[in-house]
Amino acid sequence: MKKIIVFGSKHCPDCQPMQDYLKENNIDFIYLDITENMFYLKTFLKLRDTREEFSEIKAKGLVGIPCVNINDGEALYFEKPSIESLV
Repeated sequence: MKKIIVFGSKHCPDCQPMQDYLKENNIDFIYLDITENMFYLKTFLKLRDTREEFSEIKAKGLVGIPCVNINDGEALYFEKPSIESLV
């Protein structure tokens, strides 16, 4: 079973649809709201500051959430991933 963590925020309009998508497809995940907990924010920023996948996102001045993190960085998704990639 894959470990899936979704970094997001209650202030992000794309984060709730991502959660809904995963729930509707019976995908188990942990949701970490980066605006609710400093540890979650620091964990997200460490990932964001060290991964090439965020380069284009940062260049556009975006945050990079929702961020679906599979198996501690094995894969990162910023849009709805295919269900096949999650199971």
